Amino acid sequence: MNLTKSKKRISDHGEVFTPAWLVDAMLNLVKDETERIDSRFLEPACGSGNFLIQILQRKLAAVEMKYGKSDFERRHYALLSVMCIYGIELLPDNILECRANLLEIFTSYLDLDQTDDLYHAAFNVLSQNLIQGDAITMRTHDSHPVTFAEWGYLGKGKFQRRDFRLDALTQSSAYSEEGSLFAHLGKHEIFTPTKTYPPATIADLGKTAKEAIV
Repeated sequence: MNLTKSKKRISDHGEVFTPAWLVDAMLNLVKDETERIDSRFLEPACGSGNFLIQILQRKLAAVEMKYGKSDFERRHYALLSVMCIYGIELLPDNILECRANLLEIFTSYLDLDQTDDLYHAAFNVLSQNLIQGDAITMRTHDSHPVTFAEWGYLGKGKFQRRDFRLDALTQSSAYSEEGSLFAHLGKHEIFTPTKTYPPATIADLGKTAKEAIV
């Protein structure tokens, strides 16, 4: 794999991609988490997805091992795996590649085509979870605060979405420090979603993506 795209991009953005062997070695340091279906990972400079690709592959292997005998559970927990992967990337071509790479892995695992609601649901989720922006300023490419969707699987084919601002999540870590004015606050008071959505099915999530494309 080529670890650079151009000298100009290295000069302008310090862009150098991590080789697969090093990604694998680093993920093995948290191996149990990479193989837990609902563990959440955020790559703040995700590039075209070198880390996120391997994380998704490990999660899908866990889905196959645990739910491979039930097509219904396999499909829903595979989508949950995608839902738990997040990325921020400064350059527009990289974020598009990252979304495409993860969608390809997901659709290949489940042998989906573009007529399947699950294909469109995954497209929708990746559009929400992989954001073009700056992880340092925590702003999107069009200067809005980076906001991530927290997805949860409620069972019986229903998913729950709540949105959180990244700057609020990172700043709240200071609130719980001993001696802080906010040390007495519970997590439910610190982590307040900016928006909560009604439970949705794969068909609901797929319909949202189709409407956005149209």
